Amino acid sequence: MKSLFLALALISTLAHATEDTGPNPCDEVENDVQTLACSAYGKTAAEQLLGENLQSLFERLQTRYASDKAQLNDITTKVKTAQQLWQKQRDADCAIAAFPAKPGSEAYKIAENDCMAQVSDDRSEFLESIGQE
Repeated sequence: MKSLFLALALISTLAHATEDTGPNPCDEVENDVQTLACSAYGKTAAEQLLGENLQSLFERLQTRYASDKAQLNDITTKVKTAQQLWQKQRDADCAIAAFPAKPGSEAYKIAENDCMAQVSDDRSEFLESIGQE
C-alpha cells in the first residue's frame, strides 16, 4: 500500500517538479515522510498555478469586456460561482479518493494531496483555455 501511495505521489508531482529548476521535496523520495512532503509540495504547486490561471482569466475577461460592464460583471460572477462550486466538488471527490485510509492518517493525507493536485491541474488547464483568442 505504501508503494502505491509513493508511486501516486511521484506521478502527480512529476509535472510540478520538472517545471521547477530548484531542489524540491520530490527530488529523492525514499520514505513515507518524504512521500508526504512531496505530496504536499505537489498540492501547493498545483493550487498556486490554479490561482495564477484564475487571475489570468479575470484579466482576459476584463480586457475582452472592458467596454461592456454589464457583460463583464455577468461573466465574472459566473466564473466566481463556478469556482466555488468546483472547490466543493473537488473536496468531496478527494475525500472519496482518499477512502478507505483513516482520516488524519499519513496515507489519507497523501491520497488527498495527490487528488487535490491532479484535480487542480485539470481545472487550471480548463481555466487557461477560456477566453483565448
